[in-house]
Formats: sequence, structure tokens, C-alpha cells
Amino acid sequence: MDQPAWWASGSFWRKAAIWVTGVSLVVLVFLTMDSLGKISVGSKRVPAFTAINHRIDYVFNDDRRVQQPRIGPQEPLFGQALTAERAEALVRHGKLTIQANNCMECHTLLGNGAYFAPDLTKAWLDPYWGAPDVREKLMVDFLLDPSEKLHNGLGRRMPNLHLTLDEAKAVVAFLKWMSAIDTNGFPYNFTTMKQEN
Repeated sequence: MDQPAWWASGSFWRKAAIWVTGVSLVVLVFLTMDSLGKISVGSKRVPAFTAINHRIDYVFNDDRRVQQPRIGPQEPLFGQALTAERAEALVRHGKLTIQANNCMECHTLLGNGAYFAPDLTKAWLDPYWGAPDVREKLMVDFLLDPSEKLHNGLGRRMPNLHLTLDEAKAVVAFLKWMSAIDTNGFPYNFTTMKQEN
């Protein structure tokens, strides 16, 4: 009886599977650690929570061929500059409010969720909110009671989630901060609100 070739033996393939699994695990751990550094708050593409204290708009990056966020001069949310701790608490409260109300059942956030309702990734800069000087009030009013608002008369209707004023302001803070995240141009073909330079 002939001896099978070394590459056809079960022993070789068991050892090869162990080595491939081990090397893949090391590569996966390395990529995970590298990615965590790039997507952490305060990194190059994910700004600190204090971004809500500044004007946020988008500029076209010729090298990358995408719209990217630009954090501009002081433009505090609700007219009050927040410390790093208070800004983080407000943004986190907004994120938890969105999660608690299962907003992603209808909306998309950073590419995740449903496509029934508008994508909220850059909702802060959506031209439908009108001029920048009335945006905060219009967004809060809409979140408090969307039933008879103009935005709710354009097809699909958002239900009244019965948010408190603090929850509505926190959601607006979260949406403003999220619009400052560099998403490599996602969502594509988004036209931002015109702002004075």
C-alpha cells in the first residue's frame, strides 16, 4: 500500500488548521485594537463630545473625494457652552434616549438600522430644518410633538414618542455630535444646510 503524499495526510491538515487559526487570531486581535483606536471618541475621525459647542459643517476633500465634517468656531448648542463632562453626559443621554425608543426600527444611524424613515447620520445639517438660527428650536419642537409639523406631512409619519424636554434636547445634542463624525462621505449625495462663513 502506498504512503499518501505529505500534503494529503490528515496530520498535515490538522497542523495547518491550527497554524492558520492561530495566525488569524493574532491578525484579528491586531485589527481590532487598531480599529478601536480609530473609532474612539476624541480620535481623528470621531471628535470629542465638546464638538457640540462648535459650528459643524461639511467641506469637500479633493484628496479623498468625499464631503468631510469641519468643526468651526464656537456655536454652543442651546446658547450654552458645556464642559467636556457635561457635553459627554448630554450626548450619552441622547444616545440612550434613541436606543430606549428604538429609533433604529425606522431610521438609519451611521449605516445601521432601517430605511423606512430619514437617515439621521447628518440630521443636524439637514436643510429641511430651515436656517441654522432656528434649527435647534425646530428640532426640539418636532421631537416633543411631531404630529402636526411640516416634516411629518411628507409621506411617512413619525409617532409622538412623548419625550421630555430634557430628552429632546439630549437627542438634538447627540444628532449634532454625530454629524461631526467623519463617515467617509456616508450617506452619499447628502446636501447640507447653507451656513454663513
